[in-house]
Amino acid sequence: MTPNSPALRPVQTSPGVLVHPTADRRLAAEQWLSTAHLTSPAQARREWRKAGMALLHLGALFSAVRIPLRLALAPIGGKCPSREADEFLAYALEDGPVICDPAGRRYYALVPASMPTTWHVAAAEWREDEVDCLGRDVYLGVPRLDRTSLEAGLLDSYWSVPMASAGSLCASLAVARLIAAGKHALAEEGGLL
Repeated sequence: MTPNSPALRPVQTSPGVLVHPTADRRLAAEQWLSTAHLTSPAQARREWRKAGMALLHLGALFSAVRIPLRLALAPIGGKCPSREADEFLAYALEDGPVICDPAGRRYYALVPASMPTTWHVAAAEWREDEVDCLGRDVYLGVPRLDRTSLEAGLLDSYWSVPMASAGSLCASLAVARLIAAGKHALAEEGGLL
């Protein structure tokens, strides 16, 4: 972990349950994510090492919902990425993984691969608010798993809510609720999307 990396929340255990250290969970998540690379998992790891970002194929292991920053942070009156914004998203999305793209002023909630299909009616409505449900034949730049905070003076993508373990994703309903809350908050303040 880097000095500015937030610690993952402790795992609640019960008798007879194995607890894996954060490093093991991060490695497992990295290996899981790397299998979404079109060429090979090894190529994904090389891209993370060289560029800090790997281009991963959506729609097989996971999909993503792209949410404008102003909509995602409207419930707390947030205007830019911050520790408070990251904590809010972790709470609202029940610790599901979220990537922040500060340069593009948007968030990507990683969701089950089936969401673009199963939520297609809602996804069509969300487009008017610049929300996109990204699935098959779409690629997403995914930062290294140790990039867990906005670096001063840079606009590099980072994990606003780190992936807790391999295969852990945002619940589709939690993402829908965040979008609805954002739309409601913007409507109350009279803001336009």
